[in-house]
Amino acid sequence: MSDPRVLCLGEILFDCLADQAGKSLEAVESWTPYPGGAPANVACALVKLGTPAGFVGCVGEDKPGEELVSLLGEIGVDCSGVQRHSSAPTRQIYVLRSPSGDRKFAGFGDRATTEFADTYLQADRLPRDLFENADFLVLGSLELAYPETRSAIWQAIAWAEQYDVKIMVDVNRRDMFWPDPSECKPLIEKLIEHVDFLKITDEEAQWLFDTADAGAITYRIGNLEGVLVTAGEKGCAYCLGENEGKVPAFSVEVVDTTGAGDGFVAGFVHQICQYGIQPLEDPEKAKQVVRYASAVGALTTMKPGAIAAQPTHAEVEAFLGDRAE
Repeated sequence: MSDPRVLCLGEILFDCLADQAGKSLEAVESWTPYPGGAPANVACALVKLGTPAGFVGCVGEDKPGEELVSLLGEIGVDCSGVQRHSSAPTRQIYVLRSPSGDRKFAGFGDRATTEFADTYLQADRLPRDLFENADFLVLGSLELAYPETRSAIWQAIAWAEQYDVKIMVDVNRRDMFWPDPSECKPLIEKLIEHVDFLKITDEEAQWLFDTADAGAITYRIGNLEGVLVTAGEKGCAYCLGENEGKVPAFSVEVVDTTGAGDGFVAGFVHQICQYGIQPLEDPEKAKQVVRYASAVGALTTMKPGAIAAQPTHAEVEAFLGDRAE
C-alpha cells in the first residue's frame, strides 16, 4: 500500500438511517446502520477516486469498531493511525430522512455525546511518520468539542505545518456533538487561522463571517488559498487564488444526502493531488476542479449511505461527459 497522500482525522461512526422517510423519531419503526463520519467518508472517497488516503481516529474495542476499521481496510484506506479505546463504545448516530432524501440528525440514543471512543483520540499516539509523507490533512470541527481529541488535532496541525502539509477544513457544524455549544464558534475561528483551504456551507458562512461571499471570506482570512461555499441545490461559490465563480448544482435523483459534502471535499482534494495547486491560477481550470468536486457530491446522493454510494474516478468522468458544458 502506498503512503497516504491525504490524512483524514476525526470521527468514524455508524449513521443509523431511518427506514421510514418522513417519520418523526418516535414514529420510526426500524433503522439501517451505514458506515460514516465525515473524515472517514472523505478517506474512502479519495481511495475510490484513486488518491491514497489514511484515516486517523479512535474506535471502541467492540464489534462496530472492528466492522468500520475492516471496511476501511477493504476499501484500501490506511488504518495505521486508528486507535482503540478499551471501554468507550464506537459512536452511533440516528438520522431521520425526509421524503426528498434530506437528513436530520436525531441524537445518540441513550448516551451522551462525550461517552464515545472518538472523544479519546490521544495526541501522543499519533503516527508522526504519516505526516512526513503526506500532502494534505483534512479536518472537520466536531472533534474540537472534546479536550483529548482537541489536543490531538492541534498536534496534527503542528506536524502538518512542520512538514508543509496543506490543511483543508470542512466546518461541518453540528451543535449536538458539543457538550457546550458556546465553545464551538471561537474554537472553529482558531482552527481556521491554520487552514489553507476552507469548505463551508452558506449557512455556516453566515454564522461565522456574516457573509456567504467566498471572495470576501478569502480576503478577510489572510492565510486562505481557497474557499468553497456550498449551498446544496443552489450549487457552489468559490474563490481559488484570484479566481472567483459559481458552479450550479447537478440535477440528479436524490436518495440520501448523507456524505454529499464529504464527497465534494474528496473530489476537490483528489484534483489538487492529481494536478497540483498551480492550475487553480487558471480561471477555467479552477472552475473545472470545483465542477468535478460537485459531480462527486451529486453522485454520492444517488444511493443510500455515505460510503457505499461513493463513485470511482471513471464514474465521475462518465457523469461529467454526459453533462458537458
